[in-house]
Amino acid sequence: MKNIVIVVLILLVALASGSLFVVREGERAIVIQFGKVQRDDQTGDTRVFEPGLHPKIPFIDSVKKLDARIQTLDDGADRFVTEEKKDLIVDSYVKWRIEDFARYYLSTGGNKLQAEALLKQKVNNGLRSEFGTRTIKQIVSGERSALMDQAMQQASTSSDELGIEIVDVRVKQINLPTEVSNSIFQRMRAERAAVAREHRSEGQEQAEVIRADIDAKVTVMLADAERNARQVRGEGDALAAQIYASAYSKNADFYSFLRSMDAYRNSFDSKQDILVVEPDSEFFRYMNSSEGRRDN
Repeated sequence: MKNIVIVVLILLVALASGSLFVVREGERAIVIQFGKVQRDDQTGDTRVFEPGLHPKIPFIDSVKKLDARIQTLDDGADRFVTEEKKDLIVDSYVKWRIEDFARYYLSTGGNKLQAEALLKQKVNNGLRSEFGTRTIKQIVSGERSALMDQAMQQASTSSDELGIEIVDVRVKQINLPTEVSNSIFQRMRAERAAVAREHRSEGQEQAEVIRADIDAKVTVMLADAERNARQVRGEGDALAAQIYASAYSKNADFYSFLRSMDAYRNSFDSKQDILVVEPDSEFFRYMNSSEGRRDN
């Protein structure tokens, strides 16, 4: 008897737990009954269960919990063609949430990945249509906001069949394809290199002009200095000759004596100097006289 009571209690607990379900915050739930979404008997709308504790019929009702928060679809970049048949690599994201839970469940089976795959296709169709009516200049220069708004409108119209509301569509980044970017970078690099070579050649030309001008000025300055030096030297030699002539005219013997003393001093100035002459040489005429006079 005791075992029967325990079994009954276990069955009652299982039955009680199977007759209740919990919906967490940020979730909504729908009940599938005999393969159909449960609807309100009065309005006929899908019955959506808010967060909290709700009853259900055990073994008959199947509860499907769905995320009611705003979701972000941020997949890889896609290639789009502009009006002038130029390819662009566009990276975008979509903000979305479930609007009609019954339609969402029936169209996607409640599978988020499948829902995002279908939604991405619809958003890309809208973006492709908008990119196809604009040039690259229009897209880059300021029509991006209008492009995103119109793409969102087109995607929202087509996403109604999924039971999804598109909150926002944003383009994060627009790039040229890698092969096009490489060719553009190569052309830009070649243009910059050509400009650099031109500036470098102009700089070298100006350097040569400046160097030639400086060399010419240096040559003129050296020539002027040499001319001035020769002029001063000539004036000095002339003045010295004049002084010598004046001294000689006043006293020829004394002048000869002074010139001989200068010659002696210059000849014997260094102890390393060696002079080989005959004793009766004219060079020693004042040394041979005890009175310091030249013998006639």
